[in-house]
Amino acid sequence: MSTQKKQGGNIIAIIVMIFLFGMISFVTNLASPMGDILKFQFNVPNWMGTLGVFANFIAYAVMGYPSGHMLQKLGYKKTALIAIAVGFIGVGIQFLSGMAGQSTGFSIYLLGAFIAGFSMTMLNTVVNPMLNSLGGGGNKGNQLIQIGGSFNSLSGTAVIVLTGILIPNIMDAKISDVFPLMITALAIFAFAFIVILFTSIPEKTTEQKATSAEKSHHSALSFRHFVLGAIGIFVYVGVEVGVPNVLNKWLQNPLSEGGIGMAEAIAGSVAATYWLLMLVGRLVGAVIASKVSAKSMLTTVSSAGLVLTLAAMFSPASLTVNMPVFTGDAALIGFEQVPLSAALLVLIGLCTSVMWGGIFNLAVEGLGKFTEKASGIFMVLVCGGGILPLLQNAIVDWTNNYLVSYWVVVAGLIYLLYYALIGSKNVNKDIPVN
Repeated sequence: MSTQKKQGGNIIAIIVMIFLFGMISFVTNLASPMGDILKFQFNVPNWMGTLGVFANFIAYAVMGYPSGHMLQKLGYKKTALIAIAVGFIGVGIQFLSGMAGQSTGFSIYLLGAFIAGFSMTMLNTVVNPMLNSLGGGGNKGNQLIQIGGSFNSLSGTAVIVLTGILIPNIMDAKISDVFPLMITALAIFAFAFIVILFTSIPEKTTEQKATSAEKSHHSALSFRHFVLGAIGIFVYVGVEVGVPNVLNKWLQNPLSEGGIGMAEAIAGSVAATYWLLMLVGRLVGAVIASKVSAKSMLTTVSSAGLVLTLAAMFSPASLTVNMPVFTGDAALIGFEQVPLSAALLVLIGLCTSVMWGGIFNLAVEGLGKFTEKASGIFMVLVCGGGILPLLQNAIVDWTNNYLVSYWVVVAGLIYLLYYALIGSKNVNKDIPVN
């Protein structure tokens, strides 16, 4: 009877963690199209428009390691509740920025994005080790992370598409145009807080906590494969965010700025297809993750992503393909001609879809009692999602060429391929982890 009760509690816990995965994506992905709004509302260059994304992700560098300590001291449930409350405050401040004047709105929005980033850091710190643990680690743990990632991608796709529909003309866009999405995010946070408050979340026993807190001459940073994996997360998140971020700007910005000049709804829909393909990839990954090793998956998708990126960069500008898109009008869905390069960049979503779970799974394998703090360190390096896209946009401003900025993505994928083939091997098995 007690075994059945425990299994039932685990199922509820898994559902709650997967739900939180979706919340992370909804709030985080809103920052990318918001960058386009900031650019035109406040008349700033591309790199400054990306500061919202930067603020959201740089919060990981500040809060990542403390969140690992919180998880170890307070447990999964209390850490999640604190994270949700902070997220509500962060999105609330972003909402208020839309009511502020032209001189202060930009700064207030960045403050809200930074605080929301604190929330995303803590939530990520909770959901990844929790799902990995509930799956028993190994391939099963990776499988649960991939399922959570699928819901993450679904939320990410929805927020990009909805933003495009709410903004018919990007050059006249204002923060207040996306108030419906911010209100939705606030409602999600409030609902999640209530659900988790009344849900029993399996926690570590007192003995397990004591073991994790024991002083040791070693730490997660003593493991080479973890250190290289943490760097891999920095690179991966930068690649994952940078590919659609720059793609969306390239498609919607006017010809005078090196863009294509498409309508916001169509450009946003093309970029959203990237996140939709991440959903497809994660669903496939969830099915095969119990049979295919994380190392094999990461090797395959890093190689494929590298080929797609290079092909997109060097494809002739005259080559176009038809893509199904949300038109933003009465027809709702139609076909639009887009550059072949854009379609190839969209396909990278299939590759990045399973990278997070694979890198996390490989990096924490064999860490034992160091896993919680390792998760916190991982969160610090997620700041790559703000730094690498900022670098890409700075290159765009410098060269007035969007595709040239994808050399940043090429370098990142080469590193991830190295990690999959060589860097992920645990060469520190002599370190006690029990």
